Amino acid sequence: MEKLLEIKDLKISFKTFFGEVEAVRGVTFDVGKKETIAIVGESGCGKSVTAAGIMQLLPMPPAFYKGGEIIFDGENLLDKNEKEMQGIRGKRIAMIFQDPMTSLNPTMRVGDQIVESLIKHTGMSRKEADQKAIEMLELVSVPQPEKRVRQYPHEFSGGMRQRVMIALAMVCDPQLLIADEPTTALDVTVQAQILDLMKDIQQKFGMSIIIITHDLGVVADVADRLVVMYAGQILEQGTTEEIFENPMHPYTRRLLGSVPRLDMSKDKPLNSIDGTPPDLYIPPKGCSFYDRCSDAMKVCKENLPDFTEHTDEHKSRCWLNHPMVIMKKDTRGGQA
Repeated sequence: MEKLLEIKDLKISFKTFFGEVEAVRGVTFDVGKKETIAIVGESGCGKSVTAAGIMQLLPMPPAFYKGGEIIFDGENLLDKNEKEMQGIRGKRIAMIFQDPMTSLNPTMRVGDQIVESLIKHTGMSRKEADQKAIEMLELVSVPQPEKRVRQYPHEFSGGMRQRVMIALAMVCDPQLLIADEPTTALDVTVQAQILDLMKDIQQKFGMSIIIITHDLGVVADVADRLVVMYAGQILEQGTTEEIFENPMHPYTRRLLGSVPRLDMSKDKPLNSIDGTPPDLYIPPKGCSFYDRCSDAMKVCKENLPDFTEHTDEHKSRCWLNHPMVIMKKDTRGGQA
């Protein structure tokens, strides 16, 4: 598959009063053209920082790029200045933020916000942009678009505001859409509608999508591949089918085990992962999941292994699956 985006050994840190916080630590993945990638993990694992880093939306200072490359359509975005990035944001790469109520300008009509983006990036006349705004609201199934285009964000429900955000993101026909928790605070029915809408729009426009979420249930039918992040690092990645059927990292297995199931007894408590992610002010030397992992070994505390490839698309970063440890288990009768 032809690659649209390549993230290579990306490192992003924040300067704080106490020292450097390493929020993203050597992240590497790619996104193919017309492909949907989901970045999953608990809150505070670096997902949103990675997304904002791609768009260069992080406040600098305190944030800074410590290393790596962000290759988009053959160009390294880290070599771009702010003026050049303004021509890319919204036009070639668009983003849907977590909370549409705070992301939309409460003092502007939704139509004006869509028109503003169109005029800036395409040079359309006001009349043409007004008509395009109505067409975009109709595309995302907002009823009575001719009327709603003149309303303010507070006059929309949560699901409708999210549809407006999608319309705003898609209005300039971007190559890449980044959706940061696009279904947060929405009920299950509306979640399904928003995800179906994103799939329909992807088919119409032929764009690539990065979905950021902590909910694996959200991406089961949407994403082609999953990237599992924890404590600023990728611990496992592969096709959605492979990871759901055969998760190889203990953290991924615990995430999947935390997803509520329809066949669960109402008396059975929901599964959770004990403990909290580590403090990235002083990141651990070895596997970041060591303190919370029931399968942890001594080697996990001090050393993080390279990725072990299970198939062409599926790989994980865990000593349990490392060829050297597996070989020792075989020779010692199951003892690592």
